[in-house]
Amino acid sequence: MSSKSSKSKNGPLQHLIAGGGAGLVESSICHPLDTIKTRMQLRKNAIDTQQIRHSLMEPAHQIRHSLMEPAGRLIGGSGLRTTADPAVLVNANVHEPASIAQNVSKTASYSKVIEKPFHSPGTVKASLGPIGSAKRIIQREGFFALYKGLTAVYAGIIPKMAIRFVTFEQYKEYLAEHTSLGRSNQATFLAGLGSGLTEAILVVTPAEVCKIRMQSQYHSLVDPAQKEHRKYRNVIQTAITITREEGIAALYKGLFPTMLRQGCNQAVNFTAYNYIKKRVMELQHTSELASWQSLMIGGFSGGMGPLVNNPLDVVKTRLQKQVVHEGRAPKYTGLVQACFLIAKEEGAFALWKGITPRLLRIMPGQAITFMTYEQISSMLKKYGAT
Repeated sequence: MSSKSSKSKNGPLQHLIAGGGAGLVESSICHPLDTIKTRMQLRKNAIDTQQIRHSLMEPAHQIRHSLMEPAGRLIGGSGLRTTADPAVLVNANVHEPASIAQNVSKTASYSKVIEKPFHSPGTVKASLGPIGSAKRIIQREGFFALYKGLTAVYAGIIPKMAIRFVTFEQYKEYLAEHTSLGRSNQATFLAGLGSGLTEAILVVTPAEVCKIRMQSQYHSLVDPAQKEHRKYRNVIQTAITITREEGIAALYKGLFPTMLRQGCNQAVNFTAYNYIKKRVMELQHTSELASWQSLMIGGFSGGMGPLVNNPLDVVKTRLQKQVVHEGRAPKYTGLVQACFLIAKEEGAFALWKGITPRLLRIMPGQAITFMTYEQISSMLKKYGAT
């Protein structure tokens, strides 16, 4: 009785430590792929590329504006930079390049300032795939731009992983004790579904709104002027800015598709992982998996969900990036409307944007997560921390 009580009491702590450690390792390694995926999903394709040759959203085309300094223009390739009034720069919505161009063009007075010449990389010729997107981000904004939004991930990763593993175990135990499902695959599926829905409501949605706003900023980390005037600087400042400008409800934009995505992902993920793990251990007559086996099984199970629910992720990203201005109707109003509008304007395959970097992000991410989780759990058991 005492042993059972001790196990029940200490279980959540084990899940917190093991899950949090796994999440930190996974996000540190795989975050650049998430930034690439987000940029690919936010890119809006035009049927005629001539229509976007002057767009700040598509740097692969020649444009007159500086790709490295959205808030200003270079004059004739010289060191002279024409800048708008500082108030305009501070208030410019830096994470939406089109709005920067509008604010600057509407400013009546300009002042010429002699500055040290900043060498723009000019036209970045790269494909629109994951590798080309990475090349474009690095050349325009610097290598560490691939890590934009990482603070938002860190801020949410420990509670997210704690909630994911703790609630999964709690739901699984409840179903085993209070329903006829026992410890079947159906019970595992429902427990995974519940854990995904829970983490989406409590942690994932607000953290991803902040992360996506930070990732979608088209500013250069190698140009001090742009770095100084960027709108979103860190996760706390981003959350405060969003709440002040758009209300606290803005932190829960895309909640419904996020719940569907997380629920589907964790239901499939936990079911596949636990089923394969059980079969492998039965074949080997062992009670634990080797590290490389956890890595391989975690990667395989992690890739199954995204193949099905990528449209939910695209819609979620668009909804969370969207800034709602008072008196103006938002472009995307909900899950179904956004799906139909994206398919109408950009084609049905636009709902599968970012699937390659998403798989490249999630599969190794889940592989690392499960391997690290199993290793930390094993260590905690060995030293009596369970």
